[in-house]
Amino acid sequence: MRSARWLARLSFALALAAIALVAVEAGLASLTMLTVGLVAAVVSLAAAFWFLSRRGVLRWLALILFAAAPIAVVVVYALHSLLWVALVAAAGWLLAGMAARAALAGDRGQWRMPEYPVTHAARHPFLIMNPKSGGGKVGRFGLQRAATDLGAEVFLLEGPEPVDVAEVARAAVARGADLLGVAGGDGTQALVAGIAAGHGIPFMVITAGTRNHFALDLGLDRENPLSCLDALSDAVELRVDLGVIGGRTFVNNASFGAYAEVVQAPAYRGDKMGTTLELLPDLLSGHRGPRLTARVAGEEISAPQALLVANNPYGTGDIAGLGRRARLDRGALGVVAVTVGSAREAAGLIRGRRAAGVRVLTTREVTVTADARELPVGIDGEATSLPVPVRCAVRPGALRVWVPRGRPGVPAPKPELNWARLWQLAL
Repeated sequence: MRSARWLARLSFALALAAIALVAVEAGLASLTMLTVGLVAAVVSLAAAFWFLSRRGVLRWLALILFAAAPIAVVVVYALHSLLWVALVAAAGWLLAGMAARAALAGDRGQWRMPEYPVTHAARHPFLIMNPKSGGGKVGRFGLQRAATDLGAEVFLLEGPEPVDVAEVARAAVARGADLLGVAGGDGTQALVAGIAAGHGIPFMVITAGTRNHFALDLGLDRENPLSCLDALSDAVELRVDLGVIGGRTFVNNASFGAYAEVVQAPAYRGDKMGTTLELLPDLLSGHRGPRLTARVAGEEISAPQALLVANNPYGTGDIAGLGRRARLDRGALGVVAVTVGSAREAAGLIRGRRAAGVRVLTTREVTVTADARELPVGIDGEATSLPVPVRCAVRPGALRVWVPRGRPGVPAPKPELNWARLWQLAL
């Protein structure tokens, strides 16, 4: 507690020093510096929104404006011999923010999921591997041979025809498999995890996907998929929640609206960036996709352009479901609804969860309806359509996950910068 108080005081001292430096060195020009910086920030954010929401020449003019605004600030400061003042003041604010977060961190032990001992190894582990996932990590790291040497049965998803992964997992359990695992993307992980949870057997994750969001939140090593196989010989057990949507499980999130429409496009797999830029103008202006309504914990959210339902809430600053979840055992869904209709509201999104166009809720159940019979949904990044209404729920502690004892682990989440709380600590 004493160290937190002094860190809070250091944060305020650094912030005051940065302000004093600008006031003393810049004199009357300090007001001009501040005005130029604020104008440039507003112009950059507005240009970013125009780039995403327009097509043709205007889009590329907006991109030029987005890049030119900060350059103009540097030039203005340099012409007035104030560039060094701005850089030192910015460094002071950065250090003040770091000290503030350290003061507000509190007890980080509460962010660790409990680990349970594994008393015996699996006798018949069954692993499903996708050789194409993650740019060919299965072959590059020799995962099939390594797993076979450890006594696991491996099924490769290598045929040209689509494979019913859930049915493959069910058949393996029927033959006596007592552990299921996946080396592949999060969508495949979710399907097999649902089978493992349904039969009460442990599940294992191998970081052979592209993004490995679920694996990262389990504290696994994304750079070395081979290390995940250590769970076959020296494991601890985590008991994590599963999300459920329309009878299907998800381990990360289910998305509706803008993101789901983008994922649904046929060209998305081949050109993700180009498809996103092509569809966003219509999505942001409300000219594409069904009109959504979400019912969450007794509240109704009307016409959000993007809706994210997560298996446990993401970090405090993440409104897109691209960040980290320190724990997966809270027994709750995190809901983020975003509505953007103007450059001002787009600029406000920099405030994250505090933005006017963002609603953040925690609940156990969500129902999504729309002015259509079917609704495009992105389930762990996989495109599908579900009949309306779509119900999302959470199954607390449904999945037993075996992870290596020596995994890197999950870093403590960054605390939200609460200046009122910081002031109380400083006093």
